Amino acid sequence: MYKPTIAVVGRPNVGKSTLFNRIIGERKAIVEDSPGVTRDRLYAAGDWLNYEFNVIDTGGIEIKDEPFQEQIKLQAEIAILESDVILMITNGREGVTEDDLFVARILQKSKKPVVLAVNKIDNFEMRNDIYEFYQLGLGDPYPVSGSHGLGLGDVLDEAVNHFKTLELEEEMDTSIKVSLIGRPNVGKSSLINAILGEDRVIVSDIAGTTRDAIDTSYSYDGEDYTLIDTAGMRKKGKVYEATEKYSVLRANRAIERSDVVLMIINGEEGILEQDKRIAGLAHDEGRAVIIVVNKWDAVEKDDKTMKKFEDKVRNEFRFLDYAPIAFVSAITKSRLTTLFPMIRLVNDSHKKRVQSSTLNEVLVDSVSMNPTPTDKGRRLNIFYGTQVGVAPPTFVLFVNDVELMHFSYRRYLENQLRNAFDFTGTPIHIVSRKRN
Repeated sequence: MYKPTIAVVGRPNVGKSTLFNRIIGERKAIVEDSPGVTRDRLYAAGDWLNYEFNVIDTGGIEIKDEPFQEQIKLQAEIAILESDVILMITNGREGVTEDDLFVARILQKSKKPVVLAVNKIDNFEMRNDIYEFYQLGLGDPYPVSGSHGLGLGDVLDEAVNHFKTLELEEEMDTSIKVSLIGRPNVGKSSLINAILGEDRVIVSDIAGTTRDAIDTSYSYDGEDYTLIDTAGMRKKGKVYEATEKYSVLRANRAIERSDVVLMIINGEEGILEQDKRIAGLAHDEGRAVIIVVNKWDAVEKDDKTMKKFEDKVRNEFRFLDYAPIAFVSAITKSRLTTLFPMIRLVNDSHKKRVQSSTLNEVLVDSVSMNPTPTDKGRRLNIFYGTQVGVAPPTFVLFVNDVELMHFSYRRYLENQLRNAFDFTGTPIHIVSRKRN
């Protein structure tokens, strides 16, 4: 289950950033008592009642030299596009304004669940001030005080209550989720169109022109897939945001939902530093990864070009040494048929389970070939191991002292497990635990 997202939306100076800070438990958003002070939309992780989620502070969407209502509309549209639940903030001291009504109308049309919070209700006597907010048509208003933290629990209770519906939808969808990530203009949308054989995703030579993040269903050889395009940065010609923070959030959300991540590289331009940062997101999240070199048709090549490029990929992406590499062209559709067997292989690896008896046989053989390290006269002793999770495969090794498990030996054991069980395309996690 991927992390749902709550977007905090509302007109300027209602306390969005203050409540954002309360939800995430730290002062990450700049707070100042003047309209439009939030210059950069921030996101962070929050948790409530055993639910983990992302939170977006939409204050930063405000654009210079534009009327507030246009800015507010952009905020609301981003909240609708990116969120699973929208938290609309109003100001109880000022009452319902035209801008509040304007936002409410946009949110009503979205069909997304909305929780209405009336902020700055700092004491019990002010609770009667919330009733006029029923006219917004967004259900029960919840009195809160961002300054004092009052009422926030009730708001979060209502917000996470909507996550249960999302869980049911996720459980019903058994397709393999495949996200395409990469910097702008590497051909993510073109690849999806080439796979589908139709222009389902808008394609342009201008970096960042995908209009929406689109989930597309696709079947290949009897298997159902959901293709997730992460390129979307604009909608209807309006620049939503060009900040790296926002593109990272979108990539993170897609990766969280994925079983398999296609890390797209532009074969013409080669590997840039940003490619490594983006790929690191998938690795850190523990997803199965395939490195896809697109635009290979445009590369001048001889019989050694592919091997040289592959060596360069391996050198630059050492943390993805488990990921297979595919060379494709969205324009000519060359080698596209190799992608789905590869996706299926790494997805199977990502969810592979190993019997404890077989695992321990491999561990015994590994220690026999390369004895465990010693430190100050003490030798690491591995008593036994067991697999405790999949996606990614996670193993716990019970040892006499976790401090004796050096990184290099853990790496050696990982390589032995890969050789024995073929974990192509997936990271594997090895955790040392002291045996009681």
